[in-house]
Amino acid sequence: MKQIDIYTDGACKGNPGPGGWGAILVYGNIEKELSGGERETTNNRMELMAAIKGLEALKEPCEVTLYSDSKYLVDAMTKGWAASWKARGWKRSGRSDALNPDLWDRLLSLAAVHRIKFVWVKGHDGHAYNERCDALAQAAAKRNALG
Repeated sequence: MKQIDIYTDGACKGNPGPGGWGAILVYGNIEKELSGGERETTNNRMELMAAIKGLEALKEPCEVTLYSDSKYLVDAMTKGWAASWKARGWKRSGRSDALNPDLWDRLLSLAAVHRIKFVWVKGHDGHAYNERCDALAQAAAKRNALG
């Protein structure tokens, strides 16, 4: 099974507002940058989209280490929150609606295909790949803000 590192970040100009996401896939010496966004979205949706799009780019089941500066993403996956929300019909423990169930469902489906270790990295702290992902996400958000 191939071992892949995926670095991700999301950005939003306003929350909600124009947003962007960036992902960098690293396999050995090969790097692939991905980015995209939406005209009206939230930062959390862009964080999730970065992870989803990075994983969707894989052509076969892989062993993945996915790095994100989003505690929302990393905690929901490592602590089993997202799976619990799904099991409860997209309700959180307090019975309020879970946000972004469409994206969590996609991410959980991808997690069933790959072996993924989610790792939180501190954002804007000089981590080279995190900084590059942030630049990709910011550029995509800017493109969406312009039109």
